[in-house]
Amino acid sequence: MYTADGHFDREQLVQQYAPLVKRIAHHLMARLPANVQLEDLVQNGMIGLLDALARYEEGLGAQFETYASQRVRGAMLDGLRENDWLPRSLRREMRRVENSLQQLEQQHGRPPSEGELAENLGMSLGDYQKLLQEARGHRILYLDDFTTGEEGEDFLARNLGSSDDDPIVRLEDKNLRQHLVRAIEALPEREKLLMALYYEEELNLKEIGEIMGVSESRVCQLHSQAVSRIRSRLFGNEEHGKKPKERK
Repeated sequence: MYTADGHFDREQLVQQYAPLVKRIAHHLMARLPANVQLEDLVQNGMIGLLDALARYEEGLGAQFETYASQRVRGAMLDGLRENDWLPRSLRREMRRVENSLQQLEQQHGRPPSEGELAENLGMSLGDYQKLLQEARGHRILYLDDFTTGEEGEDFLARNLGSSDDDPIVRLEDKNLRQHLVRAIEALPEREKLLMALYYEEELNLKEIGEIMGVSESRVCQLHSQAVSRIRSRLFGNEEHGKKPKERK
């Protein structure tokens, strides 16, 4: 494990502990959405392993593996947090949209139109559509949605930071998926088609625009609006961190 000059043979150690990184990555993947790539977790985990090798000074063995596991898992979680990139100011605006969606749907008993949403938000239709365009990349789930506790402990720390395989977490994840399916089914037909083409058929925005007969930027706007509709159903009546209730 050491070179001729008495230093750790880093290349050999990386090869020895690479299976540990992959094992942790596969463990976390079971609790992450489908858009997370295993390769990204492994890459971040390898950074954590190199950091552990650089910092550890007590020799190797079982104790080092425990230390390295913590560093690897922490690096993976940091990478997941960094990918949550939508500016918070824009996120706040999209939450205003979600609140407006919920309010208008309760008033009218149907999904509101863009014009109704813009009026309720005190915007012109053009400004509202510009907001949707700027929110390109708006996600159905954010880490903030699962923040809980007075100390701000987040979803990743609670549910991914442990090496234990908690079946309760899996059950809750399944419950969330069921609510997500119902929220998608409640979308207007045009937005439901868009979501199917994007997520099931894996078409890009340009291809979807050609099918729907609209511009790529318009597809982007409709996608942001569809995501907001889904989020309003998932989280509209709930504080962050609580499971969504089924709407009747």
